[in-house]
Amino acid sequence: MSDHGSHRDISGETPVERRARLRAEAAAQAQAIGIDEALIKRLVDAFYTRVRADNLIGPVFANRISDWSPHLEKMYAFWSSVMMSSGTYRGQPMPKHVVLPIDARHFDRWLELFSQTALEVCPKDAAAAFIERAGRIAQSLEMGLAAKHDQVLLSGKRLTRPDDQVMLP
Repeated sequence: MSDHGSHRDISGETPVERRARLRAEAAAQAQAIGIDEALIKRLVDAFYTRVRADNLIGPVFANRISDWSPHLEKMYAFWSSVMMSSGTYRGQPMPKHVVLPIDARHFDRWLELFSQTALEVCPKDAAAAFIERAGRIAQSLEMGLAAKHDQVLLSGKRLTRPDDQVMLP
């Protein structure tokens, strides 16, 4: 009987070895453009300072987060896992987001604030990498919310909800 972790693929690697190699490669690529844990912390902290002050998305967060420390810790781990393949994030973002009273307007504002913050806090190549990844994450979450609200987002379509179903200023 073979141990799952010791089975070698066509390249001769076990799944554990392959994951370790891919994580190391992702970390090296991130480091090459200036991404490290300290930068992630600065970006997340600066971004959520803006979020809390924003009149559109700030109240959405304020309604759900009273103690920001655990949320920020989770976001450090999330972005570390996304950008450096650190594996530190353990969670499922979709279930937390599909219940929110938001639509495309909120995703656009989130991306606008995130992009502004990344461009100010990060080296140019790192900012571009963060912004590209944030765009894909937002698109995925928006598609998940649309499906939850019985909308199919074909190419170029966005999640729209009546004003009385979303949180607006």
